Amino acid sequence: MDKKEEQRIAKFLARAGVCSRRDAERLIEERRVKVDGHVLTTPATLVTEKSRVEVDDTLIQEPETTKIWCYYKPEGYVTTHKDPEGRPTVFEDVERYSLGRVISVGRLDLNSEGLLLLTNDGAFSRFAELPSTKWPRCYKVRVFGEINPKELTALEKGVTIDGIHYGSIEIDIPNQKPSLNTWLHVTLYEGKNREIRKVMTYLGLRVNRLIRLSYGPYALEDLKPHEVRKAKVVGYV
Repeated sequence: MDKKEEQRIAKFLARAGVCSRRDAERLIEERRVKVDGHVLTTPATLVTEKSRVEVDDTLIQEPETTKIWCYYKPEGYVTTHKDPEGRPTVFEDVERYSLGRVISVGRLDLNSEGLLLLTNDGAFSRFAELPSTKWPRCYKVRVFGEINPKELTALEKGVTIDGIHYGSIEIDIPNQKPSLNTWLHVTLYEGKNREIRKVMTYLGLRVNRLIRLSYGPYALEDLKPHEVRKAKVVGYV
């Protein structure tokens, strides 16, 4: 067996668009993954292109080609395959488009909306999420509260909140008129969990609407909530 062909089962499942590597470990713990007919008990298992991999008795194969879709995630939907609280999920929402087995590139929280990339390729998802890829995430954000332009400008140097460091955040105020509800254009490069909301709360501002406009070379454009548009693979080999 050629050692170069071997890969961990979690990586294989992510590459195939089944789930993230972390969720793959959960599937294995739940005894839902088989390799060559044997139920797995450890995520340390290595597989090759000749291995027969099944999840819930369904044969899993790596994608022959990477496919990407732009999706307008509506507010009120969670970015998960199954929600224990019974809330609507983005993957249930896109079933009508018959995309096959897909995963998301990053997430948008329950109360956020806008561009969410979907892909059949877990390796692409990981590539696009890495800070080292340096793909900007651009948002249109409406905040309530009194704006301090100097504080917003200072965010370009990054900020540490409750022990968590957030990298450079670029903010533009397209409307300079005084208002307690102000639209901001926000660009960041890491996208930590609820990053924009936490940073705005730290500045004494409350986010009451958040729309992601673009992610790297992909843009929301004229998509409406719930709509999906197939996109070309850009910036990834």
